[in-house]
Amino acid sequence: MPLPNDEAQSSADALSALSVLPGSALTSTALTERYKSALLGVFGTPQRVLVRGSGSHVWDADGRQYLDLLGGIAVNTLGHAHPLLSSVITSQLATLGHVSNFFTSPAQITLAEQLLKISGAPGGSKVFFTNSGTEANEAALKLSRRNRGTADKPRTKVIALENAFHGRSLGALSLTWKQAYREPFEPLPGNVQWIPAGDIDALRAAVDETVQAVFIEPIQGEAGVRELDVDYLRAARAITHEAGALLIFDEVQTGMGRTGQYFASAPIVPDVMTLAKGLGGGFPIGAMITFGHQTSDLLNPGDHGTTFGGNPVATAAALATIHVIDKDNLLTHVADTGQWLTEQLRAISGITAVRGRGLLVAFDLEKPIAAQLVSAALDAGFIVNTTGPHTVRLAPPLIITREQLATFIAKLPALIGQGLMTYKEN
Repeated sequence: MPLPNDEAQSSADALSALSVLPGSALTSTALTERYKSALLGVFGTPQRVLVRGSGSHVWDADGRQYLDLLGGIAVNTLGHAHPLLSSVITSQLATLGHVSNFFTSPAQITLAEQLLKISGAPGGSKVFFTNSGTEANEAALKLSRRNRGTADKPRTKVIALENAFHGRSLGALSLTWKQAYREPFEPLPGNVQWIPAGDIDALRAAVDETVQAVFIEPIQGEAGVRELDVDYLRAARAITHEAGALLIFDEVQTGMGRTGQYFASAPIVPDVMTLAKGLGGGFPIGAMITFGHQTSDLLNPGDHGTTFGGNPVATAAALATIHVIDKDNLLTHVADTGQWLTEQLRAISGITAVRGRGLLVAFDLEKPIAAQLVSAALDAGFIVNTTGPHTVRLAPPLIITREQLATFIAKLPALIGQGLMTYKEN
């Protein structure tokens, strides 16, 4: 099929022409079959084929509408097809798309300055850009290996927390707790020791002069949105500082306004922070921030690199995302809306616990019907996901309204009932 003339056809026409094989119907069934024959099956069969989005809603190939309460797993900060974000990405791509890191661009420099500002980083702090959270954590792990101690007192160990999730590449996977993720790919890099999350005594006992770094998610998202309290984070800061170990906060899922403040770990200042997901509002970008001269000097020219990281389009997208967060006062909106959401969830029969901060929320069900509820919700027009048999996670766009969330709250008792019926039948 020839490519369309840009002046004669809309961008939607162009996308359609590029994505549909001759003679194929643009239906969910046909596209799912094409998916299964062409893509590696690591994600299983897609739940739906999505073709369009606007605000907090998406539509599938059969024209059905869904309220997106997952936001691409905490990625779509500004929802779908946000006009400013779309305009900035398009304009930047039409001006300068990719240059490699032999060069820089105004967008890259400005975004680094913005991240240092909003993170409260002291003088000497720096930013390294990546394409994802996994890559940001890989960079942080690699940097931590340079905190090697001395010849007579070498540092060789990294501490991570039970139930942690830091990514699925080999380095990031070595920090990830879940046995099912790790075991098929062992032996993994590193000398990693896991300790119970939130236990200050366990942390104090584990961190000594042999430890290079401690990795902490302020809220463990994949574990079911389990928050570590500020006293624990303060203790981690004091303990690592005393031992000479790096304190590394993984804010990949919790950063960029998700919790009602830019970073869930604030006001605690780590040695390293990793970001991704919501940073680009849906455009792939990650970042590692190193705090202060001493940490920033651990990596030298040639020690690490990336081809695409910090490219002009990705950094422009992140700048647009930060601009909208500030301009539309989304941090206050997220804090207020998240509090309202948790209050509504706690009042629903069949829900035994609600956890979270801002618009990163999980609720536990009395029976292990989370998978059944996710399926029933999808059929009813709501996208949510499960982090365990009893637990459902919500991470909607930060622009979502109470009115939109109320439609889910109103349907949730019936969805729980459907889940129970399916569970009993099986």
